[in-house]
Formats: sequence, structure tokens, C-alpha cells
Amino acid sequence: MMNKLLPLLAICALLFSSFTLRPTDEGYQVGDKAADFSLRNVNGKMVSLADNKAAKGYIVVFTCNTCPYAKAYESRIIALHKKYAPKGYPVVAINPNDIATVPGDSYEAMQAQAKSKKYPFPYLHDETQQTARTFGATRTPHLYVLTRQGNDFVVSYIGAIDDNSEDAKLVKTKYVENAMSELLAGKPASTASTKAIGCTIKWKKA
Repeated sequence: MMNKLLPLLAICALLFSSFTLRPTDEGYQVGDKAADFSLRNVNGKMVSLADNKAAKGYIVVFTCNTCPYAKAYESRIIALHKKYAPKGYPVVAINPNDIATVPGDSYEAMQAQAKSKKYPFPYLHDETQQTARTFGATRTPHLYVLTRQGNDFVVSYIGAIDDNSEDAKLVKTKYVENAMSELLAGKPASTASTKAIGCTIKWKKA
């Protein structure tokens, strides 16, 4: 009887593992190690996480030129960089949108936007959209806080910047700033994940 059950148990174990293993195309969860990338900045230079040896971490935000939500958060993203870059957590902004769908998100338009708004951080073009897919980004803006652990960068927070996409003056909870306060104190973020609010990323058509 036991010999007959063994193949069935093996099949059940295989099925269970297929449901519990997270597919790679779902993107990162809090606690995952982030793979490095090499993307072109608006100044023409390639940028990767490994470039900044002094970085304690990064605030990686997927954003764009054209989305109303991205525009609403633009000044808040700049403020995050100005506040946390001196503490070792600079902002890295990445535009993943398909320019065939949204011409206003072209590399040339990104250059003009960064110059006009005087971005103090890199603004990178994810032309293949592979970096956005690896992270699991779905919205603009969609934010990831990475914390250095040795030579690795571990995802410590994912989601929205705060709880009011329409008016910065009416924000009640600053998710990223709360997370950063805890991370800088050597503690995990008590709220490590929130729902990103914004326009859907414009993916290339197959």
C-alpha cells in the first residue's frame, strides 16, 4: 500500500512546490536582493547601482514625463533626494515607458525634462523595459527603497511615496519618509509595502 502511495505523494509535493515558488516575472518582494542594472542617464552616461561605492542604499523610483501622477509627485521625488542623498540614500529615477505608445517619454524628452526641472538625480532610460519587469514595477510612480548589505542591495520598502497623490499639502502619512526613518535607525520598515498609485506602465506590444 505504501509503495502505491509514494508516487502520489511525490506528485503532490511537486504540485505544492509549483504553487509556493514565486515566479521570477512577478518582481521583487521585501527582503529580496536586487539585481544590478546598467541604464543610460540623460547625460549619456551609463549608471548602475555598483557605481556609488559610498551609497548605503537607493531610492529607486519608476516614473516618466507624461503621467499626471508622476508630474504630481515630481517635486516630492526631488525633495526625497535632497533629504536622503546626504544620508547615503540617493534617488535613482527610471523611465520604463514605451515611446512608441507615449512619444512624450522619449529619451530626448527625458533630457529636456531633466534639464527644465533641474533634476539632482540620475534619470535613466529603461529602453528594453527589462529593469522594470525585474523589479515588478507596474505604475508611475512606483518606488523601491534598497538597503546595502555587504555588496548586495536588499529591497526594504515597495510602493507609494505617501497617501495623497493629488495634493502634497494634504498628505497624512509619508510612507517613504517613515520607512527611511526606521531604516536609518537600523530597524526594518514597520510598513514595508503599500499600493503604488499612478498610471500603468506602457509596455511594448508583442
